[in-house]
Amino acid sequence: MITHVVLFKLKDRSPASIEKARDILLGLKGKISQLRFIEVGTDVLHSERSYDVALITKFDSMEDLQAYQVHPVHLEVAKYIMSAKESVAAVDFESN
Repeated sequence: MITHVVLFKLKDRSPASIEKARDILLGLKGKISQLRFIEVGTDVLHSERSYDVALITKFDSMEDLQAYQVHPVHLEVAKYIMSAKESVAAVDFESN
């Protein structure tokens, strides 16, 4: 299994903007067959180094992650998120 974690720091860090980003990311659920698990969380500390939104997804294989990356639903979500983000960090790793 591959776990894909992405952290987003938004340009607009207001609660409404963060909630919108969270809701848009959660909109991926059930729309991409390769996506086995999705969790989206928002930061509770609000420190200077904190990111605003975390996306955690799981896939059966690296090939499934790659298929997800180019899926039209993911691309539409990514288009919005990339326009709203100030910075992004990601990590992909093998998991159980």
